[in-house]
Amino acid sequence: MHLENFSGPFDLLLSLIAKHKLDITEIALAQVTDEFIAYIRTAERLAREAEEAARAEAGPVPPGDTAPDGGAPVARSRRPRPGRGGHPGWDLGTASEFLLVAATLLDLKAARLLPTGDVESAEDLELLEARDLLFARLLQYRAYKQVSAVIADRLATEGRRFPRIVQLEPHLAALLPELVWKLGPDQLAALAAKAMEPKAPPPGVSLTHLHAPAVSVREQASIVVGLLRREGAASFRALVADTGETLVVVARFLALLELFREGLVAFEQVEALGELTVRWTGGDGADDEDGASLDAVGGEFDADDTDVLPASDVHTTTRSDP
Repeated sequence: MHLENFSGPFDLLLSLIAKHKLDITEIALAQVTDEFIAYIRTAERLAREAEEAARAEAGPVPPGDTAPDGGAPVARSRRPRPGRGGHPGWDLGTASEFLLVAATLLDLKAARLLPTGDVESAEDLELLEARDLLFARLLQYRAYKQVSAVIADRLATEGRRFPRIVQLEPHLAALLPELVWKLGPDQLAALAAKAMEPKAPPPGVSLTHLHAPAVSVREQASIVVGLLRREGAASFRALVADTGETLVVVARFLALLELFREGLVAFEQVEALGELTVRWTGGDGADDEDGASLDAVGGEFDADDTDVLPASDVHTTTRSDP
């Protein structure tokens, strides 16, 4: 591009404007457009000259190319091949680059017309944001140009490199120890059979030798009933105060649930997650009906051998002692 204040490629023009080394108001868009149109016309002229030169080098028309009526040979028409833009001499990449530069210059000129004082209206703020985005796009454009140049240089340099494929040097080959093969066919077959054998499962730890004493829900129910008959009412904390084992606490809680189901105790709790008070509502033990209810407490837990509450910190169900 050759202007009054600048001579060089398009991207250099944008770089100088972005660095404030060239005043945007001194660049006429009409002059830039004229320069581009002149460039396109020159490209068209060069394309036509190249086609004419190729036609001259092709020589006369072959004998087989005759007119339909058998007359004199007819020369094949050679039209200029269109460029990538669909028009002879046009290049889509060059045209796109020009449109980018022209649009950028137009935006820069419009941005210079914005006021430099206080901005109040939303429209002025949008224009200022557009100007900032424009300069950011200029920086991205320059970065892409630099990266593309580096990639092109790498492709040109590395494309001419080929790895060196040579054999091991003799003085290094002598350093390798001589291979001594001492296995026969039978030994190789035994190794292969051993490798293909199914793997044994990993050894497990058996717990059959361990013994944990069981906790009977029925026994713990009798203890709870004795305390409640004597005290009349007690908190759950007081009912388990004499034991520190987790499974005993669980067994007594299950016993309380069984007693509540039989209608022998009542629960009172003033607030959620507060202190639980258990009140005895059964008789003094002389009634046969109360005795039958007490005998039924814990029966479904202690009768099943699979439900065991070992006296350890493992949460399972209980079974009765043998």
